[in-house]
Amino acid sequence: MDEDLLPIGVFARLGRLSVKQLRHYGELGLLVPAWVDPVTGYRYYRASQAREALSIGLLRSMDVPLAVVAEVLSGSPEALESVREELEAELARRRRTLAALEVVLERGLPSASVRVVVEPACRAVVVRERAPDVGGVARATSAAVERLSPLARAVAGASEPVRLVGLFPLELDEPFDVAVALVVDGATVGVLPGGARLEVLAGGAFACATHVGPYDQIGLTAHAVLAWCAERRLAVRGPIREVYVSDPAVTPADQLVTHLMIPLEEEP
Repeated sequence: MDEDLLPIGVFARLGRLSVKQLRHYGELGLLVPAWVDPVTGYRYYRASQAREALSIGLLRSMDVPLAVVAEVLSGSPEALESVREELEAELARRRRTLAALEVVLERGLPSASVRVVVEPACRAVVVRERAPDVGGVARATSAAVERLSPLARAVAGASEPVRLVGLFPLELDEPFDVAVALVVDGATVGVLPGGARLEVLAGGAFACATHVGPYDQIGLTAHAVLAWCAERRLAVRGPIREVYVSDPAVTPADQLVTHLMIPLEEEP
């Protein structure tokens, strides 16, 4: 046996990894022993592999998945870009959660002035985007609005004001579709954006409350409306509607006005 080879226990201390981790990484082909005794199965490593072992420990401490660690060790550091994007998305989600928590700490559990309104059916151009999870709702909604923007600008020249409505599932089973509808009653519709459909939004009775504040805190108002409905034994259905009253391009986030509307089940 090569005298430069180190037993797994010695190498584990040198590379700041446990023996269990070394065995696991060896099975994955991430950090393969320099030599394995064919009789005992005992593993040996070279001191030159310590840098690789320490690099694995460093990347894992940053929550880098093992598959990406393998790419980095093979000479592809750009693989870390996807990890950075995921961490940034998680950080943004945590910030939104913290902001909502601050509101609850300041004002208590959500409450809202809820009213029942009856809305007629209406024609709308609808686009849909796939959200992988709750954290992807904002991105999917923004993408849908962007796809509708050219048509919305054309409709803005008509006599009726532009009405954009977000449509979200009542149950957010992952993944799910997020839709944005441009109401076009009384307006001439030209060429539809790619993937858009001309649909009829159902009318009926809705439990409605007005949310004033950032879009990412609308969930607090939705909670209040659902609680109001539950107290009155009113059965609800989807999709939940967000009627965007304000233009976010010119309105501060804390002054955005959105009507939250939850459809009520018709009585038999």
